[in-house]
Amino acid sequence: MANVVLVHGAWGDESVWDGVTAALQDQGHRVLAVRLPMTSLEADLAWTRQQLATVDGPVTLVGHSYGGVVISAVAHRSAQVTALVFVAAYAPDAAESSVTLNSHGGERRGRAAIRFGEDGWTTLDPGLCGEAFGPDLPEATVKALAASQRPTHLTCFATPSGPGAWHDLPCAYVISADDQIFDPGLQRWLAERTHSTVTELNAGHFSQISRPDEVAAAICAMLGDADPAGVSTV
Repeated sequence: MANVVLVHGAWGDESVWDGVTAALQDQGHRVLAVRLPMTSLEADLAWTRQQLATVDGPVTLVGHSYGGVVISAVAHRSAQVTALVFVAAYAPDAAESSVTLNSHGGERRGRAAIRFGEDGWTTLDPGLCGEAFGPDLPEATVKALAASQRPTHLTCFATPSGPGAWHDLPCAYVISADDQIFDPGLQRWLAERTHSTVTELNAGHFSQISRPDEVAAAICAMLGDADPAGVSTV
C-alpha cells in the first residue's frame, strides 16, 4: 500500500481524478486528490503542502497540466515525496513558468477556448471546450466539465515555480498524443528533460478521464506494482 496525492490543473477540480482514484484504490493504495485554490501559484503551493502534511509516510505526487508546476515545486527539498508523475503536465525549472514553457511548443487549436478577463481571471468558452479537452471525451462529459469549471488566475501561469524537484526524483510522464491545448511535442521534450519513464496515450488533454486505467497503471509502475522500464504507446 502506497500514498498517492493527485493535483489537478487549471479550470478543473479534484473530480477529474475520480476514475484514476478508483483504479488506485482497487489496488489497495491510499489516495488524496487535492482541490487547489487557483488564486495564485503561492496559494496553490501552500495548500498542497498543507494537504501533504496530513498524509502519513512517503508520497508519490501526480500532477495534470498546470498541476505539474505545483508538484515539482512542492516536492523540492521535501523528504516525504519519493517520485513524481506528470500527466500531460508542465515540469518547469527555476525561473520557468507555464507561460515561458509554452513558448517552446507549437500552437494548438484548443487554446482558442481560453478567455482572459481584465481582472486577471481566466476561464474557458463553454462552446469551445470540446476542442480544448479533446474528441475522446463524450459530449456529456465535456458539457459537465464546462459547466463546473473553476476560474484560474493568470498569475498561476505566469509566476516562476522555483527549482524543479524532477532533477532529484524518479519521474514518469504520461503523454497525451492528441492533446489540443498542450502541444504533445512539448510534452515529449519535457518527458525527455525529466528523464521520465514514458507512457504515450492516443488521448486528448484529459487522459485521466478518458483513459483512467492506463494512467493509473503508469502511476502504479512508479509505486513498484509493475516494471516501469521502457516506453509504451497505446
